[in-house]
Amino acid sequence: MKRIAFMALFSFLAAVATAQPAPFFDRTEADLGTVLWKEPVTATFSIANRGNEPLVISYVGTDCGCTEAKWTETPIAPGKSGEISAIFDAGLLGRFQKMAGVYTNADEAPYYLTLRGHVVSKLDDYDETHPYQMGNIRLNRNTVDFADAYKGDRPMVEINIINTGDAPYTPVLMHLPSYISVKSVPETLRRKQAGILQLTLNTEELSHLGLTQSSVFLSRYMGDKVSEENEIAVSATLLPDFSALTAAQRAQAPKAELSDTDIDFGPFGNKKKFSKTLTLSNTGKSALEIQELQVSDPALSVSLKKSVLPPGEHTKLKVTATAKYMKKSSVEARVLLITNDPDHPKLEIDIPLSL
Repeated sequence: MKRIAFMALFSFLAAVATAQPAPFFDRTEADLGTVLWKEPVTATFSIANRGNEPLVISYVGTDCGCTEAKWTETPIAPGKSGEISAIFDAGLLGRFQKMAGVYTNADEAPYYLTLRGHVVSKLDDYDETHPYQMGNIRLNRNTVDFADAYKGDRPMVEINIINTGDAPYTPVLMHLPSYISVKSVPETLRRKQAGILQLTLNTEELSHLGLTQSSVFLSRYMGDKVSEENEIAVSATLLPDFSALTAAQRAQAPKAELSDTDIDFGPFGNKKKFSKTLTLSNTGKSALEIQELQVSDPALSVSLKKSVLPPGEHTKLKVTATAKYMKKSSVEARVLLITNDPDHPKLEIDIPLSL
């Protein structure tokens, strides 16, 4: 009887020990770029709870009175996300780096977030800070990549934007997919004013694991149309979530290994096609499953002999690049594999292509 009681007590204590919140930040650093003097800017951080108990943000402290913090004050349920915003007043000229400490019920020590940038009295050197021009609007990037997202996460990517025209401008993104939402801070940019476009990914709206690609288009003026000139490429990679696995389950998991993660075919020149065969191995203790196999560019194609590998086995992965399907003279292409290996849920093969 005592043995049964002891085992029951041990099981209870083990369950209590493993029942806890687990905060996960979409990022811990925010580069606000070039900021106009006395024009406050906001950096927003998404915090997901990957644990099995509610996550509570008790306090967010900043290292300077120039930065104000706001946060989700209600408990964040397992699998859900909250937000932390840091508002910098841009009251002093020059480069800045500010920190915020996030206190939660997950750990006694705080989690630190950083925001940095450069406060200037006027914006005139756009080529360096905002190299992508779309009419009177300039951006610091024309691609958005939501890398390594999990179901339930709401990661955010920011685009620094500036209105170089003389009239007020309200940013609008056309052809916005259902899984992306956008917020402009501020909502309307005055003449020569800089701001931020905040793109947030709703992972619940993604239909499959792996890579999802689309394009959105920045409306430069009322009645603008979509074209390559105002295109912003958007990609998101959804990974399987293994946070609920125990240490014992991880010890028995599969382990994926690729013979190579980089392929350089060199310029096509007069050649029409290149091919290379790689080896995919399972050095783990249970069956390895390839849940998704994708390419990022139509010039690439792949073939995999086996999608399920028992422990100790391997298979061949053939990658082919075809010149006639290239849409641009050069591209950074990749092959993506999504697996049930908790340590390597994503395997990537980088392949630069050029005609």
